[in-house]
Amino acid sequence: MPAFAVTALLLAVGCSAPPQQSSAADPARETARVAGDTTASAARADGESLAVAAAPAATATTATGSAGSGRKAHRTTLTVSSYDGRTRRAVISAPDTGSSAPPSASPGASSRPSASAPAPASPSAGPGRAAVGDVIASAPAPGAPDGLLAKVTRVIGETAEGTEVQTEPATLDALLGDDTAKGTVPVAPDAFAVDKLLPDVKVSWARPGDVHVGPEGATVPLGSLRLDVSAEIPAATGAPASASASVSGFVQVAPRVDFAYAGAGVGSAPGSAYLGVSGDWDSGWAVKGRAAATATPLRIPFAKLHADPVLQVGPVPVVVDLDLTCYLQITGDGRITVDVRQSLKGDFKAGGSFGPARGWTPVSGSDMTGTPVRASATTAGEVRTVLGAEASVGLYGAVGVVADLAPYLRGEASGTVTADSAAPGAQAHGAWSLYGGVDLSGTLRLQLSAFGTPVLRRNVPLGVLHREWKLADGSL
Repeated sequence: MPAFAVTALLLAVGCSAPPQQSSAADPARETARVAGDTTASAARADGESLAVAAAPAATATTATGSAGSGRKAHRTTLTVSSYDGRTRRAVISAPDTGSSAPPSASPGASSRPSASAPAPASPSAGPGRAAVGDVIASAPAPGAPDGLLAKVTRVIGETAEGTEVQTEPATLDALLGDDTAKGTVPVAPDAFAVDKLLPDVKVSWARPGDVHVGPEGATVPLGSLRLDVSAEIPAATGAPASASASVSGFVQVAPRVDFAYAGAGVGSAPGSAYLGVSGDWDSGWAVKGRAAATATPLRIPFAKLHADPVLQVGPVPVVVDLDLTCYLQITGDGRITVDVRQSLKGDFKAGGSFGPARGWTPVSGSDMTGTPVRASATTAGEVRTVLGAEASVGLYGAVGVVADLAPYLRGEASGTVTADSAAPGAQAHGAWSLYGGVDLSGTLRLQLSAFGTPVLRRNVPLGVLHREWKLADGSL
């Protein structure tokens, strides 16, 4: 689109951007394993439910175990020193690692490997070392930036960094077993790495302790991340210079990760599971001028955000991958010139829920309300503007849910109209209408099987949630 003068740029976020969360594991991060470990089992939040909370950055754990044999996951001081995704080999280090001498046999590592697992290449691992049959759930580590969820199938031997093991993919039910867990964890705004895709994007957030990032004077509620944007958009062919088109506005979001699990299901699957993203939403934007006619919606991404929050589910670190792409979208017939301002506020949720009777089913919802609108429109035509976000959430690097939240403003006019919905008695020459609305759509994907549920045979649409309400209208 030659008329689109703004070049998409991947800019480093300077003083106005939150610090990027490191993908490498902190050496102090722990690992949890069952065989041969003597640490206490995880505390529960309320009787039978495991606590679900944000894992402290310096103490995120790793877990291993076999629900089938009744072994419980425990926290340990092991770390994943490195992982090779191609060969699925990992090096597991203990605090006393530093010698390449083979470990001595330990009666504490007596858990049986699975029937399909090859025998270890060396004697059973000693206390504090990885053993065949261990299921490792690690926070982000070198070679595994999205965390690691894998089962040890063979102990290869000792290296200078630790014990090298062969692994295969594993699922959370091997660790959580018959336990239950449910919780909603806010994602801190400074946990997001932000890529600005347009030059004029400003990032703001605040956190306790009077820590603030963003333009001077920008007020952002604690826990929210705000992005302001302005850009020129293609103008209609033949439009006068006074009708050059532009859009500006802001998105303010406070995202949360929703997680639930209940064991004791039918067969090998858990009884229930849920993964989703929800949050509070606030946006406002202005569109001026006469936008070019578009056969398909003109979608302009202006920022990409990524975070890897680690949920501590009892002793198990569950690494969540959360991505947000904020965008502008314009649809119109190229005939209407507008000066429109709109603000929407509310909440949203999107996710996937598993039950043994129905399998995976979509969950979506949004409650948005519009504020008073100031608008003017000249000549007949219609235009639709969106300031939205596409969100994806998954576990250990595998996307499970994709949702597109699209709050919009739609205007249509016939004749020549100049109207102001905020000013009683405004003059109208023709007919005009303004509508606010929100669309929420998306899909569930195969990778939700990380819970240990049956694999989806196809992507499942979330369905389209559509709400529209009239903001203002007028006629002669």
